[in-house]
Amino acid sequence: MEDSKENFINPIDKDHITEDPSNLTYGHHRGSLPVVPTEQGKLKGRALSAMEHQTDIQLMQIKQQMELLAQQANKIKDRVEVSQKIYTAEMRFEPLINHTYHLYEKQDGKFILSMIAPNDWGRSGCPYTFEATVKLLADHTWEIVGE
Repeated sequence: MEDSKENFINPIDKDHITEDPSNLTYGHHRGSLPVVPTEQGKLKGRALSAMEHQTDIQLMQIKQQMELLAQQANKIKDRVEVSQKIYTAEMRFEPLINHTYHLYEKQDGKFILSMIAPNDWGRSGCPYTFEATVKLLADHTWEIVGE
């Protein structure tokens, strides 16, 4: 009999029970008084729900703004890349602000800026690989108008 008391393992987790149930703030057995939400509890529940809805809307707006900023950053990055290609390209004229030009890549990997559009080369066609149609902006960067 003593061996069975020593080997007994209680299956109830001590973290989930209390030694003094009379001090609990809620009913702990079937015969206890029911816990019914009060008007104050309902009011707080509705307020919490409205607050969560409002913050979800604001977080969605912030997400959309972040996506727009990411798109704008990618456009600026593309403009910088094209501007770098153009300023290393061969130019046989002085480009003017707000005028449209065409960037081509030669067979040797170098670039050339031209006033001739890809479909204006005539019967023989364009001898270069078309990269982009660009416009010189006032800050001397290039906007990609077409690719």
